[in-house]
Amino acid sequence: MKNEERIQKSQWVRSLVDAHAADLNRYAASILRDSDAAKDVVQDAFIRLWQEPRNKIEGHERPWLFRVCRHRALDTRRKGSRMQTMNNSAAEQTPVETPDPQSETEQQDSHAHILELMRTLPDNQQEVVRLKFQNEMSYKEIAAVTELSVSNVGFLLHTALNTLRARIVAAGE
Repeated sequence: MKNEERIQKSQWVRSLVDAHAADLNRYAASILRDSDAAKDVVQDAFIRLWQEPRNKIEGHERPWLFRVCRHRALDTRRKGSRMQTMNNSAAEQTPVETPDPQSETEQQDSHAHILELMRTLPDNQQEVVRLKFQNEMSYKEIAAVTELSVSNVGFLLHTALNTLRARIVAAGE
């Protein structure tokens, strides 16, 4: 690789790290329930990105990175890496401005409750919900990451949201 090509590739990879590292870390942590292991998985994904020819990945970088990250995280989990229960701070909830502390506390309790309900869903449903709502991916992108059909992604999302909705109603939320 020529020096100029190396510089261009380095800038391209850096821009992708800047754009996607936080989302990939959150995604890997949701699979592994371990933020340190998630960082290792994400680093591996970016190393693989560097090793691949740019023209093979360009145009679909985000789904490619999420797919590599997913495979690496699942491999790590299968190999018996440390598993810890993810706490609410690891989910990196986005704070929402509220008018008073009581409203803020109620909203945090509600978010925590929804996260607890999410953990009761099957892993495949949790994964598609996180990809859709935390990472704002389309059904097609989720299908590319999970290697499922678009219709299967839609079914899993529909089932997960209906289950969550029913459980929230049952709890009187």
